[in-house]
Amino acid sequence: MQSLSKEDVLTALSRVVDPDKNKDVVALGLIQGLAVKDGHVSFALEVAPEEGHGKEPLRLACEKAVLALIGARSVTAVLTAHRAGARPAAHAHADAKPRAGAAERQGPEGVKAVVAVASGKGGVGKSTVAVNLAIALARMGRRTGLLDADIYGPSVPRMLGLTGKPTSKDGKKLEPMQAWGIKAISIGSLIDEDQPMIWRGPMVMTALTQLIYDVVWAPLDVLIVDMPPGTGDAQLTLAQRVPLAGAVIVSTPQDIALIDARKGLAMFKKTHVPVFGIVENMSTYICPNCGHEAHIFGHGGARETAAKLGCDFLGEIPLHIAIRETSDGGTPIAARDPDSPQARAFMALAERIAAKLDAGDTRHAPRITMD
Repeated sequence: MQSLSKEDVLTALSRVVDPDKNKDVVALGLIQGLAVKDGHVSFALEVAPEEGHGKEPLRLACEKAVLALIGARSVTAVLTAHRAGARPAAHAHADAKPRAGAAERQGPEGVKAVVAVASGKGGVGKSTVAVNLAIALARMGRRTGLLDADIYGPSVPRMLGLTGKPTSKDGKKLEPMQAWGIKAISIGSLIDEDQPMIWRGPMVMTALTQLIYDVVWAPLDVLIVDMPPGTGDAQLTLAQRVPLAGAVIVSTPQDIALIDARKGLAMFKKTHVPVFGIVENMSTYICPNCGHEAHIFGHGGARETAAKLGCDFLGEIPLHIAIRETSDGGTPIAARDPDSPQARAFMALAERIAAKLDAGDTRHAPRITMD
């Protein structure tokens, strides 16, 4: 197969003319963050905010032009709208004073509370916790949504057994997909499963912002956000831009994971987001054959860390083959076997989160600070 280059893509895009300005999109400087790898192409079409809703046909034309190229295996084109001179929140100082008269941030329309499920590092089962927590909250009668913001490793569609792509009734906002009593949106439902995400930071944040605000979530009591792992720009900007009612930190018991969990907790404290507490995932292994209990990753480390840092310990989730099998099979344990000990651990976690939401005013954003 012929190797596709950035020059090839730009040449194709230079043939796409914006009818409102009678110039091609390349000459207008609308193409941002172009990346090409192994035939997979991604870029943003950046337009003025007031033009955003009317430029979807132009985005589709760009996508079509690139897909027609020999060697193009997939194309992800994101429509973005930035105000001139706006300073990205990712580069703001978290500890600076807020500007006088700054408008309070608004959450997604019709959503009472947004809760982040985060981890300082990958591989600790954060997405598994987020999915089962959302289902457990729904089983409690809470109208619940789940946003897969783990943009480089979206796993929610597979865990929920979702297939196909979300639709839009008005061409402006996406309709969330439905599974196991919850509403869900993931970038993984919009791209091929094997397509690598090779986006730069600004494209990532624009995509996440659209998945939060350009989706018909309403009405929801709580939106669970499966955050990207780590404490980089994407995580910091999400914490600053989205009015989070609180955050749940997921860790395994081992020391190396707890070090990163402390970093995640520190990030939320800097952005003035309440930390609901720490969950110890993969806490105890019980052999399904003989019932022997083993602590493969250690045990109790998250509880000790929570005590040292002065935050709540939210509970232990066992390391059990049923959790892995049901997650891989698209039938999460909280939905498939709600009376099992493993599902009851997620239900106990959901009850603690619900109590914290009921105890606080979640209608407004926690104050964050930026200069």
